[in-house]
Amino acid sequence: MADGEVVADHDVLMIGGGLAGLRAAVAIAETSAHLDVAVMSKVYPMRSHSVSAEGGAAGAIADDDDTLDEHAYDTVSGSDWLGDQDAIEAFVAEAPRELLQLEHWGCPWSRQPDGRIAVRAFGGMKKMRTWFAADKTGFHMLHALFQTTLKYREVTRYDEWFVTRLLVDDGRVQGVVAIELMTGRIQAVTAKAVVLATGGCGKVFPFTTNANINTGDGMALALRAGAPLKDMEFVQYHPTGLPFTGILITEAARAEGGWLVNADGYRYLQDYDLGTPSPTPVLRSMELGPRDRLSQAFVHEAEKGRTTASPYGEVVHLDLRHLGEKLIDSKLPFVRELCLKYERIDPVHELIPVRPVIHYMMGGVHTDIDGAAGLDGLYAAGETACVSINGANRLGSNSLPECLVFGARSGRAAAEYAGSAPPTTAAVQAQVDDEVRRLRALLDRPAGDDDGVARIREELQSTMEEAAGIYRTGPSMEKGADAVQALRERADAVGIRDTSRPFNTELVAALELANLVDIGECILLSGLAREESRGAHQRTDFPARDDEHFLAHHLVRRADDGSPRIEQLPVTITRWPPGERVYGR
Repeated sequence: MADGEVVADHDVLMIGGGLAGLRAAVAIAETSAHLDVAVMSKVYPMRSHSVSAEGGAAGAIADDDDTLDEHAYDTVSGSDWLGDQDAIEAFVAEAPRELLQLEHWGCPWSRQPDGRIAVRAFGGMKKMRTWFAADKTGFHMLHALFQTTLKYREVTRYDEWFVTRLLVDDGRVQGVVAIELMTGRIQAVTAKAVVLATGGCGKVFPFTTNANINTGDGMALALRAGAPLKDMEFVQYHPTGLPFTGILITEAARAEGGWLVNADGYRYLQDYDLGTPSPTPVLRSMELGPRDRLSQAFVHEAEKGRTTASPYGEVVHLDLRHLGEKLIDSKLPFVRELCLKYERIDPVHELIPVRPVIHYMMGGVHTDIDGAAGLDGLYAAGETACVSINGANRLGSNSLPECLVFGARSGRAAAEYAGSAPPTTAAVQAQVDDEVRRLRALLDRPAGDDDGVARIREELQSTMEEAAGIYRTGPSMEKGADAVQALRERADAVGIRDTSRPFNTELVAALELANLVDIGECILLSGLAREESRGAHQRTDFPARDDEHFLAHHLVRRADDGSPRIEQLPVTITRWPPGERVYGR
């Protein structure tokens, strides 16, 4: 089969095989059995990054003295009032139903002694509403969804295909160009609707909980196709990553009673304003403050000289020893396994060194409440998308049900659109041919001696960490944006040493690098435009929240000359006017 051929035509094509993509596929198959559905992923679905989620999934259970309104308010407040409240209300209403449906599909939620669903506390949540499956929640959720897709013959899978371009003609998305990694062939797959669900872009930073596959592919594809990205300046640090690998030590460890202590063995969070209304924060719950404020507290501890030096930067310690071996083995077995394997320490007897680490993108492809992404036939869900329920800071355990709720919504919306969409136009073949020429030219470009993909990527990551870290300034972001522009020119000229076609990882890395450069530029330019401090975006030159000028989303679009352009979009407020972020009531 020659490069550039159209290998298949589908009604709806999902890009990404994680929770959001598979949930969208099931929604389509269940509601529109006559539609031809496909899932394309650059990894086998069970290797999607969703599998690594540990802590749990939030959903209010009325029997546990919880309400939808309380979950909604916690999410609105946690977002620092930048979350769209219509989307948040829909999310909290549908999350419990989605979690219960997942149990019917085989997810083994942990149970209370009386057989009811077990829930645990999570940061920023006033009630215990986080469902969990020990501390391997993402694995069990994804496994249940994956095996559910297998019963639908309508779902075709393209495992280990890497999408390089969205095909857009006549004002609508009509498919993709992708590389089949096993053969290296460049093929087109057409579709009446495309759902982007490729996850986040943590690899734009050097120290992240994200897998190597999280390179912002879906966001970059949408941006180049003409769809806007939203709220890209909001990048979440998780306060407890292992210092060598960046592997996450789940928030569940603190939910079960773990303590964060500094070099003096002192629970330092009691010295910081985490949004609790009392001047004397409750010692049991202060480790469950919002992630942005816990990460900021770490920086202040380091400035005071109260952290511990390690070969991989300053650290504090997470203390689980008082929980006991029985609780750790029953509720946190994966935490113990990770510590033993990657740090050679046993948390039953020893302190765990941790530091803040890039974890999640609040921003992403701008969508409406049903996943529509600004171009006819294009939808997005999961971390790739920004609907927005997370605003300036995501609360822990909201991301997994977000994948389910908006994966299902985007799937149903894409199915409805595809049911009446016209056939693919012949004009897209010219775009396919153009993409084949571009990729062949990249393979044929001679590689220099010094400027390889890895070197440019490392410089990009160090630039982003310096310019867009936990605390930022206008000059640092401006300097970073200039550096990223210079890196773009080098990335555009990079050559490939490996000219073979099957499983050419250097070619994939070069294409991922282009995506990372685009995303890094969007993060910095959006941050420069937001002259305030809100949630995860903290500017020392503008330390206050400014609702008068910046109670608005930032959209990033490609201008006609290819440069990014920043616009504002009002935040949707339904019931809760902006107020102080308060936790622990």
